[in-house]
Amino acid sequence: MERRPVAASTDCRPFLARNEFLIRRLHSLTGLIPVGAFMTVHLATNASVLDGPATFQRAVYQIHSLGRLLPVVEWAFIFLPILFHGLLGLVIIRGGMVNTGSYPLIGNIRYVLQRATGVIALVFILCHVFHMHGWFHSELWLERVVEPLGGGRFRPFSAPSTLGAAMQGGLVIPALYAVGLVACVYHLANGLWTMGITWGVWAGPQAQRRANWICGTAGVVLGILALSALYGAMTVDVPRAVEIEDALYEARVTAHKLAPNERKRADAERTGRGGSRVE
Repeated sequence: MERRPVAASTDCRPFLARNEFLIRRLHSLTGLIPVGAFMTVHLATNASVLDGPATFQRAVYQIHSLGRLLPVVEWAFIFLPILFHGLLGLVIIRGGMVNTGSYPLIGNIRYVLQRATGVIALVFILCHVFHMHGWFHSELWLERVVEPLGGGRFRPFSAPSTLGAAMQGGLVIPALYAVGLVACVYHLANGLWTMGITWGVWAGPQAQRRANWICGTAGVVLGILALSALYGAMTVDVPRAVEIEDALYEARVTAHKLAPNERKRADAERTGRGGSRVE
């Protein structure tokens, strides 16, 4: 009797379905580290403007002391994790079921809010990076696309004055920032709660009740920090900030003893293209 070969079994499910366990844990992990950690540091840095333009400018100087390593750090630990977390989140949302109408439980409401704030946060982050930095540093891109659309407003070596100028002159932009910041904070705080369940940190009902207080407190603190940073940007005394930036910049140039060609390049980086620095 002839024995027929047995065909090897193949899993025809899509890649995400076959690796759902790992992917969902990577998604939750990137939401906390590095995205959540970066957001906390970023808000704290921006809130330092409340202590005065000099404090904020020194904090930005410290960040940009990384020099050419900074873009590598930004893409590896900030931009790519945000894109991974955000885009994968959209895929997860497409496969989710909203049942608040049939079962209006607090858990379901939080489920919907988590996904809604995730979409708002992703759109806000993309708009925020465009508004302040223009996404890419190509001269042609900045000149032809970003600046005509009002983006690329922030200058690291004129940090307080350009931040203040970008956030002042009307209530529309601050209002949009407030919505985006609150969405980011809620998404992180509630995501911390769901991540604890995913990873088994708080599995029982009592542990989850304690987690509600922990994550809720973290959300309130981050919310205060975020809105404080926004208020600080809206109330920057721009002319005074320019004076302080000038003094700090000259002291920095003197301390580093820059050659004429290096000074020229540093001046260009500070003032921005086309003399866009606020005077």
